[in-house]
Amino acid sequence: MWLKNLRIYRLDTAFALSAQQLAEMLAKHKFAPGGSQEPLSLGWVPPREGGELVHEVNGQYLICMRAEKKLLPSAVVNQAAHEKAREIEEQQGCKPGRKQMKEIKEQVIVDLMPRSHAVQRDTLVWIDTQNRWFVIDAAVVAKSEEVLGLFAKSVEPFPVQALYTEQSPGAAMTSWLVEEEELANFTVDQDTELRSTGDSGAAVRYVKQSADIDEVRKHVEAGKQCTRLAMTWADRISFVLTDALDVKRVAPLDILTEKQDVTAVNDDEIFDADMTLMTAELAKMISDLVEVLDGERA
Repeated sequence: MWLKNLRIYRLDTAFALSAQQLAEMLAKHKFAPGGSQEPLSLGWVPPREGGELVHEVNGQYLICMRAEKKLLPSAVVNQAAHEKAREIEEQQGCKPGRKQMKEIKEQVIVDLMPRSHAVQRDTLVWIDTQNRWFVIDAAVVAKSEEVLGLFAKSVEPFPVQALYTEQSPGAAMTSWLVEEEELANFTVDQDTELRSTGDSGAAVRYVKQSADIDEVRKHVEAGKQCTRLAMTWADRISFVLTDALDVKRVAPLDILTEKQDVTAVNDDEIFDADMTLMTAELAKMISDLVEVLDGERA
């Protein structure tokens, strides 16, 4: 059980909720399937089926937000709207105008929504009360914003803050490549992306191959900056760092998977052992990552 994508935030020093207190707050916004006219429903569910809303191990909390979205493809809406427009045209003798067409589409959506297919997705959140990290397992900004929005409704005062480092990740990654810097506890791997800082959007990607340093320097001189860089931390975890300080494609390496607790005898013990290992290692990695970016901005 490992988080795959890390969107990292700071937990306020004033946050002192126990797992039970936090669970009581989250329960006010527990997940319930949406009504017939609700395109999106959000709520908290246990991170383990049949468990509590907050799963706690040694001061580490795991919570989970469920999103239910009704799928109503635009092609289906447009087709139904055009059919309705043809019926109206036959009745009134002329094509519906722009305003009327908009009203037709809105009514079609209302009519089709109860019959649309609903899909659910869960997003895990790790709250490290010891090292004060708030980490969302989300690959895209929109999903993390959903979590933050629901957490803000559930917990007052809102205890989550943005994480800023003294050196921007983009500038740091570019420097690491160009200067071939040796980093404490980190090594640079093969996948790299360089993107223009101007309006052109020009990009160069190295996939499953090491970036040629001379080529990289030419691209940097031409105005490009590193926006994605594959790295390994302490020979224990591989990941891809982005210029937004997102950590993607997190994968524990053999040295960690071999350390998994073989004495665990049931699913609960295995889950807790995996969670203990994951949170301990990721907390160290995040701390080291902030350090190589010259620390947190005051």
